[in-house]
Amino acid sequence: MTIQTAPDPVFAERYRAIAARDVRFDGQFFTAVHTTGIYCRPSCPARTPRPENVSFYLTSAAAHGAGYRACKRCLPEATPGTPAWDLRGDLAGRAMRLVADGVVDREGVDGLAARLGYSPRHVSRVLREDLGAAPLTLARAHRAQTARTLLTSTDLPVADVAFAAGFGSIRQLNDTVREIFATTPTELRARRAGAALASARTETADRVRLHVTLPVREPFDAAGTVAYLGARAVEGVETATTDGPEVTYARTLLLPHGPGAVHVSVGAAVGPGRVALRLELASLQDVATAVARVRRLLDLDADPVAVDTALGADPALAASVAATPGTRVPGAADPHELVVRAIVGQQISVAAARTHLGRLAAAAGTPYDSGFAGLTRLFPTAGQVADDDGTHLALPTRQRQTVTATARALADGTLDVDVGADAATLRTDLETRPGIGPWTSGYVALRVLGHPDTWLTGDVALRAGARALGLPDDHRALAERADSWAPWRSYAARHVWRAAAPIGRTLA
Repeated sequence: MTIQTAPDPVFAERYRAIAARDVRFDGQFFTAVHTTGIYCRPSCPARTPRPENVSFYLTSAAAHGAGYRACKRCLPEATPGTPAWDLRGDLAGRAMRLVADGVVDREGVDGLAARLGYSPRHVSRVLREDLGAAPLTLARAHRAQTARTLLTSTDLPVADVAFAAGFGSIRQLNDTVREIFATTPTELRARRAGAALASARTETADRVRLHVTLPVREPFDAAGTVAYLGARAVEGVETATTDGPEVTYARTLLLPHGPGAVHVSVGAAVGPGRVALRLELASLQDVATAVARVRRLLDLDADPVAVDTALGADPALAASVAATPGTRVPGAADPHELVVRAIVGQQISVAAARTHLGRLAAAAGTPYDSGFAGLTRLFPTAGQVADDDGTHLALPTRQRQTVTATARALADGTLDVDVGADAATLRTDLETRPGIGPWTSGYVALRVLGHPDTWLTGDVALRAGARALGLPDDHRALAERADSWAPWRSYAARHVWRAAAPIGRTLA
């Protein structure tokens, strides 16, 4: 007797996606075809393979680790990243956020494991079991993605591409590109689609400048995302424009190899599904890290169709979702900076927090001479904020003490806040500190971790927006109503806040 087994629903869903060539799933999984030995993005225009000839992988690293090479037709490495690493709060998701930030390249597997709080052996085992690839393989795949971006969107010499992507030599770059893409770096660059390369890299004694383009899942509410950041922009550290032919945002950054700045633009000149990024760096080694931080800051790896479909089904949010499809939840360029901004912003308005933070940056931040207009300094490090001792913050004494003490804990390592943190642990660590409550810890988790399902119970602006939308005003009743928006409560909050503007706490 033949025993019938139920079909795998996940396999069936993914197979339907590749049969429909659904671009929404690009970057969320990869399709490996046994008969050709290649792996593709779900929207690849090639003929759909038979189900028995297909395997699906969560990462490109797992696909080429299993012996497959990247499709030359659909270029699977040229997709936005998977939103699962923010949605997943488990060890694998936390590890992938740190890998994207370059931790393995800078600190090795031991450094990655130390940040996650586990042994290197355990981290490697979990990643192999969950994602099909070990940390070094995942980091290598990330370097390959960075190299592909630089080869196809800039005219950097191949030697500089190797250095910028994190390879130790041109030979390592050549070997990786040949193994993953079945071609050479020069041939990969020659096959770029039509358009001319970005302007040439320029270099001064202490600065490297180059342009790259970043993929983004559409729809993308660029104007709304930049307006959110612009309303909170600290003078000298950030600039934003939403009233011209292009939406632009720029800011300074302290990167692993020195200070730098980034400038983002979105508009007709850039083209659909693309973000233009201009980089100003102390070292080419910071390219991948800067790109990763911009992607997190603008939430470029979100799944807007999934979010909009879920939230748009609720009559209370349907009009807002229809008016602003592709709403994003802005992240953080620097975790320590965001903690300081959140504490300063407790109980005061956006404008007031911006004023306080501007004074702090002017007094304690390091001057920076940028080629981007309006950028004159770096936001102060945690150590600089602690040394300032709250002198330039016209806040109540207890709040100044909270800012200073927390900054000192961040600087000396007794408080650990980074993109690889566990959300529950992070919130607990913050709330055990005097002067920090659930609102602040939730806001830090929302923006530092890119957590998609955070609801800030008791937030004044959420209550005001709820009244405007006909939702419960009582914070407990509103929190219960928000449960229906899981796992996208962070995105729902953006729609509710929009209904309340300009009322509410700062969310600085």
